[in-house]
Amino acid sequence: MTPVLELDDVSVTFRMGGPLRRTSIRAIRGVSLRVDPGETLGLVGESGSGKTTTSAVALGLRAPTSGTVRFDGSPFPRRRRALAGRMQAVLQHPQWSLDPRMRIGASVAEPLAVLGGGDTAPQVAESLAEVGLDPSFAQRYPHQLSGGQRQRASIARALITRPPFLVFDEAVSALDVSVQAQILNLIRDLQEAHGFAALFISHDLGAVRYVADRIAVMRRGEIVETADAAVFYERPAHEYSQRLLEAL
Repeated sequence: MTPVLELDDVSVTFRMGGPLRRTSIRAIRGVSLRVDPGETLGLVGESGSGKTTTSAVALGLRAPTSGTVRFDGSPFPRRRRALAGRMQAVLQHPQWSLDPRMRIGASVAEPLAVLGGGDTAPQVAESLAEVGLDPSFAQRYPHQLSGGQRQRASIARALITRPPFLVFDEAVSALDVSVQAQILNLIRDLQEAHGFAALFISHDLGAVRYVADRIAVMRRGEIVETADAAVFYERPAHEYSQRLLEAL
């Protein structure tokens, strides 16, 4: 099976400071992971461990300093536009993907515009219905929705092009606990319906346990353990993983 996404020995170094006092900070080093078709890989670790940088590389938003990134078995294209509509992200705060000045329908339809679609209203209505929102929500503005409804709209926006790969970056951490459970159930149902691969990034091991097939643990910019979810939660191999589970 060809992975949808594969990172092979990827490192990212940030260079900071002026020409006389330039310093380098290695955000991630030697990261290797894969996400297979239809599976969810949970990427966990404390704040500052490198999860966000890894997600930026996975989405083509940051080029690695070294290493290789492959999508559907091919090297990442130099121009990210070549992958338009084939990968999307659902972020921690829905307002990061929903323009407050645009109606929900226009925001949900935006990815289709990049692909040159015509009448998007039927697809917007279908995508909203899939995430549990009445099509009438297309006429509302983000401030007229609850936090959970805004996140549902963000998921509708991410799914409207039917991408084979999605990144959920702390997608439920800003929601109330009861709403978190609803969104996690929604993600599972949508994945079963559409078969997309997902990278689910979170510091919340309880949320990850609910959706992930495999777990990758990051610490100080490195992957220290990768395991099937059932094995990881029963018998974590790395001492850092054991501490994370004890904290849970």
